[in-house]
Parts: sequence; structure tokens; C-alpha cells
Amino acid sequence: MKKVFLLLLTIVTMSAQAQEFKAFPLVTVNGEGKVKVTPDQVTISVSVVSKGNKAVDVKKENDTKIDAVIKYIKKMSIAKEDYQTQRVYLNDEYDYEKKKHNYVATQTLTILLKDLSKYDELMEGLVETGINNINNVEFKSSKLEIHKSEARKLAVQNAKLKAADFVSGLGQKVGRAFTINDNSPIDYPQPRYAAMAMKMADSAFGSNETLAVGEIEVTANVSVSFILE
Repeated sequence: MKKVFLLLLTIVTMSAQAQEFKAFPLVTVNGEGKVKVTPDQVTISVSVVSKGNKAVDVKKENDTKIDAVIKYIKKMSIAKEDYQTQRVYLNDEYDYEKKKHNYVATQTLTILLKDLSKYDELMEGLVETGINNINNVEFKSSKLEIHKSEARKLAVQNAKLKAADFVSGLGQKVGRAFTINDNSPIDYPQPRYAAMAMKMADSAFGSNETLAVGEIEVTANVSVSFILE
């Protein structure tokens, strides 16, 4: 009797699962949403590079310049969590022809500037205190998560419009969404702009405009399957 009960239970369960997973007529489309934003922050990567014949002297010179740079960053009232040492190198570049050792010391700092109006002043001061290499400038938005949400909504709306276009000639309608897959790139990589017109030799920054902020684009991509009605 127990075996019969288990058999009946199995049949009922399989029948319920078959109903639950019955096939629906579907249309699957991709949707994209884009939000263009004026950035309000910038991340700046800069380095101090020192060269010489003695490793100790080269490292000492590099440390002295970095010390002056960090003190200037603090003077600009940039919060301590907004600047960080990224890399520290001391390399021996041996010249085989002259049979001579040359040493190169490099320290790289990344600075997050939340007030773009201070950009020119900051860059001028960094160069004056010892920075001799500007690696990268990357614009950002402090409201990135909000813009990501907007882009996702636009992507779903775009997918629904596409689905409606596909079925309009079939006399059918787009029903509720069956599946939604997020195909967006991780962290929504943003384009980088190195928009600086700096003359680091003998030109003072003065009132020159050396920053072109432009726009950044936040993109979301989705794949949506809609039930056809």
C-alpha cells in the first residue's frame, strides 16, 4: 500500500511540474539603455620619476619630492581617503655598453578630486612640487548608481519596444516578461578622456582652460523574453 501511495505521489508531482513548465510562445529581444552624464569628479594618476647613478640617492630624492607632493595635496584640503599611493618602483637599468648602473625610482599617486573647479590649481601645484609624469585622467559621477538604475530601466523599455515591433505584423501582443538577463559590462566601464592642454616647461597655468569635462555614458544591456498573447 505504501509503494502504491508513493507511486501516486510521484505521478501527481510530475504532472504538476509538467504544467508548471509548459511551453509558452516567446519572443526574445535585446535592449540597450544609455544615460549621458556630466561628470562631477575626476581621478588623476600622477608619478614622480627620479634617475641617477646611486640607488640610495635616487630613492632619497624621489621620497623627498613625494613628501612635498603629499603635503601639497593635504594643503588643498583633499580628504585622506581620496588619495593613495599606487605603485613604488626602484629599478636598476644596467647599461651594458658603458658597463654602468643607472637607477630609476618611481612613485605613483592616485587622487580623487571632487571639486572640478580646483583642477587647474591642483595640477599646477603638483607639477611645481615635483610631479613629472601625468599618467591618466578619468572623469566620474558621484551619482553613478542612480544613473545605472536609469540605464537599466531604459534598456528594458527598449527591449519591450523591439518586441512590439516584431509581433505587430503577426496579430499578436507582447505579454508579461518571462525572463530577464542582465548583459551589462561589470561596473559599466566609462570612457576615459585625457583632455589637458598643459605646458609643463615654461608656461604658467594662469587663466588657461586646461580641462574639457565633456560627458560620460552609462550603458545597460538586457535580454528579455516576453510571452506572446
